[in-house]
Amino acid sequence: MSTPRIAVLISGRGSNMMSLIEAAAVPGFPGEIACVISNRPEAHGLVRAQACNIPTRAIDHTAFRDAAGKSDRIAFDAALDAALEEEQIDLVCLAGFMRLLTPGFTGKWAGRMINIHPALLPSFKGLHTHERALAEGVKIHGCTVHFVTPEMDVGPIIMQAAVPVLEGDDADTLGARVLAQEHVIYPAALRLVCEGRARIEGNVVRIDEFELAGHALVVPPAG
Repeated sequence: MSTPRIAVLISGRGSNMMSLIEAAAVPGFPGEIACVISNRPEAHGLVRAQACNIPTRAIDHTAFRDAAGKSDRIAFDAALDAALEEEQIDLVCLAGFMRLLTPGFTGKWAGRMINIHPALLPSFKGLHTHERALAEGVKIHGCTVHFVTPEMDVGPIIMQAAVPVLEGDDADTLGARVLAQEHVIYPAALRLVCEGRARIEGNVVRIDEFELAGHALVVPPAG
């Protein structure tokens, strides 16, 4: 089996992108970061990827408008899909990619596209997760890696990590602890997908046995 070619899609600084690039650079990682694509040409993550000698592309979503001048998501997704095909991509990682993808796009890449979300799904889908978690008074917060489906933040869960909500936390302090765990579980989940050890069965991901030493709060779904 050939090494899967991976595209990372970003919209900003590329924090999780860098965790994937660094993990994939370690000898023996079962996948190759083949390109980084952003819908924002000014995204700093493109500069960071280029510094790591990763090919980059910018596909400006604001350039895609329909006859009425409204954002044309279908046309943008078609351009994105064409770029992925040109790069011969096998797997797609969304890493702070702030675009809702159309059902046609997510359907084509079903089972081959994953996302990192800064909350313990199914709780706190969407944006401002840390603020909402604090407002709800939860005691445990965290992050989730999941397969992407047409419905936002709903796909089968590959891996989660939990962090405690501490007295005196604000969105920044809580978010920093969650982000540290995102950088742990996203590369680990990508490895499982590349190795074919994360298998979708219905709405559940079954995972072959593995170890992630030193991170006791990381909880993969039961296999």
